[in-house]
Amino acid sequence: MLDFDTAMRKLPLIAVLRGLQPAQAVAIGQTLFDAGFRLIEVPLNSPEPSLSIRLLSDKLGAVALVGAGTVMSVQAARDVAAAGGRLIVMPHCDTDIIRAGKDLGAFVAPGIATPTEAFAALAAGADALKAFPAEMIPPAAVGAMRAVLPQGTRILPVGGITPETMASYHAAGASGFGLGSALFKPAMTVADVADRAARFVAAWRRLQPE
Repeated sequence: MLDFDTAMRKLPLIAVLRGLQPAQAVAIGQTLFDAGFRLIEVPLNSPEPSLSIRLLSDKLGAVALVGAGTVMSVQAARDVAAAGGRLIVMPHCDTDIIRAGKDLGAFVAPGIATPTEAFAALAAGADALKAFPAEMIPPAAVGAMRAVLPQGTRILPVGGITPETMASYHAAGASGFGLGSALFKPAMTVADVADRAARFVAAWRRLQPE
């Protein structure tokens, strides 16, 4: 099964499928996988998120990391794991949830907005740091945190990211991104999502050295 490091090497972009309906899950997940995505989260404030996670995990779990976002409690983390999810993404830094996720064998990316939160998250075992909301964490702030965090720390800005805004964050030290409504909205067709996914993947590839 795919691990977090391998998924990040393949494409360090997390698809945030907020509002995903279970009936859409397999088609949207396959479309993202075909575009190159290997990290897919269903926020828990979506309709029937556990069912969508189970459907995605059954379809793609051997070749992609599927899990949940907006994980707000230890019990929610357990529910994600029970549905087959192996990725726990949070909007905040709750060290109890981070530790619980790691105990469950999941890969965990808590939300952080300050160096204090970043160091606490890493001490609890976080695999990556979700810089959230990116609208209030500009590239300069990412660069400042990058300068003091341990080498190899993965910082993933999330919130308002578009193909056009990725370059400045990448130059400041971002390791990848979480992509929300600019990639997926529930009313979008599969073709819409495929087009947006292709644009994000192309934008990321342009940032990589030859």
